Amino acid sequence: MIDPPAGHTELKLRICLGTDVAMGPGKADLLDALVRTGSISAAARHMGMSYRRAWLLIDTMNRCFQVPVVAAKTGGKDGGGAILTDFGRVMLADYRAMIVQAQAVITASAEHFFAHLATSGEPSAT
Repeated sequence: MIDPPAGHTELKLRICLGTDVAMGPGKADLLDALVRTGSISAAARHMGMSYRRAWLLIDTMNRCFQVPVVAAKTGGKDGGGAILTDFGRVMLADYRAMIVQAQAVITASAEHFFAHLATSGEPSAT
């Protein structure tokens, strides 16, 4: 089997519900950042996006699933924040597992396709 040229191929999986993206690579990365930081604003800063953008992405995910993926954490001595729910953790793990499985299937069945990719990233002269 031929491996795809390094740096030239990448599988990106987006799970759509109607016109909304329920889960995709950016949303998964945002959830990872939320787990690390404990707040939407800190996760947004980590991702280089506005709080509003992060909040809208999380709101879309919460609307796309039957159970919330992210929940607000009530304030206290350390203030409020947000947490990935147990359901959210399962969905994030499921999404990551689907990527691994899809990559294995694509790699196994796309040998001919990968063999014809340009190695420089530039189109070949015709």
